[in-house]
Amino acid sequence: MRYRLTCLTPMLVGDGRKLSPIDYMVWKDQVNVLDQRRIFRLLAKGPRLEGYLMQLKKADKLDFASWGGFAQNFADRRLPFESPAYSAFWNRATGESLHIPTFAAGAMGPYLPGAAVKGALRTGMLFAALKPLVLQELAMRSKGDRPSRRPAETAEEQNLGGMRLIGVGDSAPVGYGSFKVYLLRTSTLQPRGTGSYALGWKQSPRGTADGRRPEDSTPTFAEMAVPGASFEGDWMEREFFSQPEIRRALRLSEPLDRAQIFGAVNDFAAALLASHREYATRANLDLLSRQLGELEGRVAAARGSGACVLSMGWGGGLLGKSAWIDTDNQDYRQVLRSLSLYQDTLRSGLPFPKTRRVVFTNNQPSTLPGWALLEVQ
Repeated sequence: MRYRLTCLTPMLVGDGRKLSPIDYMVWKDQVNVLDQRRIFRLLAKGPRLEGYLMQLKKADKLDFASWGGFAQNFADRRLPFESPAYSAFWNRATGESLHIPTFAAGAMGPYLPGAAVKGALRTGMLFAALKPLVLQELAMRSKGDRPSRRPAETAEEQNLGGMRLIGVGDSAPVGYGSFKVYLLRTSTLQPRGTGSYALGWKQSPRGTADGRRPEDSTPTFAEMAVPGASFEGDWMEREFFSQPEIRRALRLSEPLDRAQIFGAVNDFAAALLASHREYATRANLDLLSRQLGELEGRVAAARGSGACVLSMGWGGGLLGKSAWIDTDNQDYRQVLRSLSLYQDTLRSGLPFPKTRRVVFTNNQPSTLPGWALLEVQ
């Protein structure tokens, strides 16, 4: 069997690599990724190599006046910005925002790792399996003198044995024509009286810009697959795990099939979208709220066609990875309080989580990254 995953919003499934600002040059509203090996071979024939290496060592960006010809003649690939307006934002940006995370790629080109697809399916299944009683038990364990660094690991192992039923292979490579460089900004909520909040945009290393002036915030640039891009790969269903004795060993009360897995994933997607939409309404992000409503419609359509909608990849935030949506639940908060990363945030009394990474299209806060439709053929 084969699967097809179609991007519904811009999506980045990376392998941890980033383009540093000396690996590319921006020219004609596109990112020109330099073939450094060819450049080194060329410069080694003359006296300019030392000057080039010195700039690579010291500069935040390559000086276009001196080396702009490389962007024209020695580009390994060219990725357009989603909007021409982003060249100006890039020119003003500094520091970490100039490092562009890239899509997973091999020698034959970019591809979708099968592990990313299966990880998103596992999150949806865990969402269906996690009951309040399980969370209460995790909260009790977190109150000890030495709380676990992975508090939900046992619960995951006990509830996801049936996921051995399926296998997902890496997709076939696709062309770079399905990718663009998108601009993203991180939204946040600022308190404005009791129970009232205003939109803000995060600045780096600290600070918040006014919600009406997102251009004053710190941008992030990322290489992402465009909506409509599709990836295809092998899909396996192992009937061995449907045998009664195997199900008993895995503590499965009933046979698990693809329809049940996809149903759980769609339930998770619907709950996650409802939470994001509530956030967008609270932050007065009208365009984002409408787009989330359209995604909710895609979830309903997927239920009827035997497909499912996934949240996956980079930028999805804590909710997209944690399989628990009700962040006001006291047992859930007790588990998080045992982790130093979240202690200060929870003490603030603000809605949790108070931030979202938002994709800008046509220079407007339009959508959230990483939503896709999965179909098995």
